[in-house]
Amino acid sequence: MNGKIVVPEAKQAMDNLKYEVAQSVGVELKNGYNGNITSRQAGSVGGEMVKRMVKEYENSKK
Repeated sequence: MNGKIVVPEAKQAMDNLKYEVAQSVGVELKNGYNGNITSRQAGSVGGEMVKRMVKEYENSKK
């Protein structure tokens, strides 16, 4: 993958999820570049995003 969002309409939803997850795990994100956060913080946000997306997918298949 090249990091591009396949469905452009999903960009806003992904951004919303990112900020929601960051807030819930205690990571302060700002709009734009967030080079001030640690790899661990970025990983916790990304990992939680994946968990939530997988859970949502599993729930949709029931």
